[in-house]
Amino acid sequence: MSTKTALITGTSSGIGLATAVAAARAGLRVIATMRDTAKAGPLLAAAEQAGVTVDVRALDVTDPASVQACLDGLDRLDAVVNNAGAGHVGTLEQESVDDVRAVMEVNFFGVLHVTKAALPLLRASGGRVVTVTSVGGVIGQPFNEAYCAAKFAVEGFMESLAPVAATAGVSVSIVEPGAVASEFVSNVGLPADAVEQAGPYAPALSAYLDRTRAAFAAAQTADDVAGQIVELLAADRPAFRVLTSDAARAFAGTKLKDLDGSAVQALTTAWVA
Repeated sequence: MSTKTALITGTSSGIGLATAVAAARAGLRVIATMRDTAKAGPLLAAAEQAGVTVDVRALDVTDPASVQACLDGLDRLDAVVNNAGAGHVGTLEQESVDDVRAVMEVNFFGVLHVTKAALPLLRASGGRVVTVTSVGGVIGQPFNEAYCAAKFAVEGFMESLAPVAATAGVSVSIVEPGAVASEFVSNVGLPADAVEQAGPYAPALSAYLDRTRAAFAAAQTADDVAGQIVELLAADRPAFRVLTSDAARAFAGTKLKDLDGSAVQALTTAWVA
C-alpha cells in the first residue's frame, strides 16, 4: 500500500482523524483534509505520536472550487474517504427549510462534490470510494429528520453509483457506524435549554436525549471504525456495506437482511453488465 494515495475528508477530529493516522500507519500516503487547517493540531499530534506523517490540506466539502483546488494538486489518487459531516437534531415544525438545506449541503452534496471531482483520478488508478454514512442512513430516527434524510440520500446515491463505477474499475463502499465516541454529538448545536424550547415536543425530545446519552455511554471508538475503513482500503474485493459494530448490525438488521449489500449489488450490476 506504500505507493497508494488516499484523500480523507473531515480529519480534524473523530473518525476522520483516526482514519488518517491508521491509513498512514498502514503505509498509505494520506492527504488529510479539513475546512479549517488551523484545527490540525490534534491530528498532527496524533500522527507524531504514531510515528507517521500526513499531508494536511484545506478542503471545504460544500465549496466545489475548494474541492477542485485540493484535487488539482494531486498527480495520483487511489482512494477517497468521504468522512466530513455534521450532526443535527431538530424537528421540521420548529426549524426552517434553510436549516434542512444546510444539513443536506454538508452531509449529502459535500459527498457528491468530492466524489465527482475525484472520479477521473480514481478511474486512472482503479481506485475506490469509501463513504462514511450511518445507521441513520438505514433507519430514520426521531429528531434526526434532516440528518437521516441526508444519509438516506447518500446511501441511495452510492448504492446506485456502485455498479456504474465498477464498469470503469472503481469500487464504491459505504461504512455504517452506530454510536461512536467522538466530538460528533457535541457538534449538533443544541442549546442547553433545548427541551424547554421544544414546546409540545418537549417530552419526546427529553426521552430521545436520555436514550441517546445512554447509547453513547457505550459507544464504539473512533479507532475501531478507522481500522475497519483501512481494511476496506486494503481489501482486494471490498464489500459494498460495512456495519462497524454488533450494535450497528443489530439495529440496521431490523431493516436490512442483506448486510453486506451483495444481493442488491448483484441485481443492479446485471443492469449495466
